[in-house]
Amino acid sequence: MIKCIIVDDEDHAIEVIQHYLKSVAAIQITATFINPIDALSFLSSNPVDLIFLDIHMPGISGIDFIQTMNNKDAQVILTTAYKEFATAGFDLDVVDYLVKPIPLPRFLQAINKAQKIIHSKKANIPAKQQDDDYFMVKTEAKGKMLKINIAEIDFVEGMKNYIAFHHNGMRTLALLTMKDVEERLPKTQFIRVQKSFIVALNKITSIDGNRIILKGISAEILIGETYRRDFLDMMKQKLLL
Repeated sequence: MIKCIIVDDEDHAIEVIQHYLKSVAAIQITATFINPIDALSFLSSNPVDLIFLDIHMPGISGIDFIQTMNNKDAQVILTTAYKEFATAGFDLDVVDYLVKPIPLPRFLQAINKAQKIIHSKKANIPAKQQDDDYFMVKTEAKGKMLKINIAEIDFVEGMKNYIAFHHNGMRTLALLTMKDVEERLPKTQFIRVQKSFIVALNKITSIDGNRIILKGISAEILIGETYRRDFLDMMKQKLLL
């Protein structure tokens, strides 16, 4: 799932993009902002994949916004009524430059371009992490640390104040939160399927309705409603029609 935000000082412009995105199931709007300063604050602690950004806004321009934001991995589609800023936008390596009023076919063209760039970047993440294939965790025993090989993890289970790593036929308890683990594991190899479970994608052998069956694991894991859409979107990418 591609997460995006919309930054524009006009409510109508935001509504147009929201309406257009209803036909794009793979993109989720996480927030909208009329004030660009609020958007910058949001981005400082909330990573997103795509930003729809107006150029003429009070306080800070879209060009200044791009130069200021700390999330340099986010792709940007500029939206504006002024064609003359196109060159400045592309100098900053934006995905596309849409002139208002934005026709739907032109909007979808920009979306397709953004999706290809984002998926390509995500697909390259494992290659950059080849030397980062394990981590150390503090266990329930005081002063004891254990090495966890990422490739050996079957699933991760939340257990109140602990996390249980199910790996290589063992279960290791660690003093971590689900958020800690979710942020640490490679997004292309693991997915959270409910509040208390993260599963390794390569260990999934079948999906039966709302149940996930993992290789060599007797326990069945249920897909939580909150995480169902992201999980099914991930599975559709592997579906052979």
